[in-house]
Amino acid sequence: MLKKFLFSTMAFLLGVLVTFASIGLSSVEIPAVQDLSLKNSAVLQAKEQPSPYDWIQESDIEMYDNGVVLNIANPQWAVFADTNSMDPVIDAGAHAIEIIPTTPDEVHVGDIVSYSTPGATIIHRVIKTGYDSNGWYAIFKGDNNPIKDPEKVRFSQIKRIVVAVIY
Repeated sequence: MLKKFLFSTMAFLLGVLVTFASIGLSSVEIPAVQDLSLKNSAVLQAKEQPSPYDWIQESDIEMYDNGVVLNIANPQWAVFADTNSMDPVIDAGAHAIEIIPTTPDEVHVGDIVSYSTPGATIIHRVIKTGYDSNGWYAIFKGDNNPIKDPEKVRFSQIKRIVVAVIY
């Protein structure tokens, strides 16, 4: 009985070694889930959250051995205060590339945007946009904050939109 167990274990380990030798030990791409039972598992059913707009198209990214070029019109460099309101996306040491929007149509739900308030610049995520009697507005919330920001933000307060976070 013990001999069978040891033989089976050794055969299994040999199979694992052969598999790793044939595919290499670098990176392994996991194919898209085909098995519907996995697609319906609780692990893969996280609630969809609004994501930032796709500002940088794949055709705007050039990869070289010695660097990366992002073709972005009028890029702005940003550094952040460590307030923890946007953890874990923006934290101590993170930097960003931002653009300056020219119309409210360029501000999307899910975008991370800097806007001015008296005495401060806030960088939070847009959770809603709309129109009221005073015109266009956006509602913001820090990802790590339990409640939304208290005011409607007007387009004149919008400063920049984050298009890339650099760690």
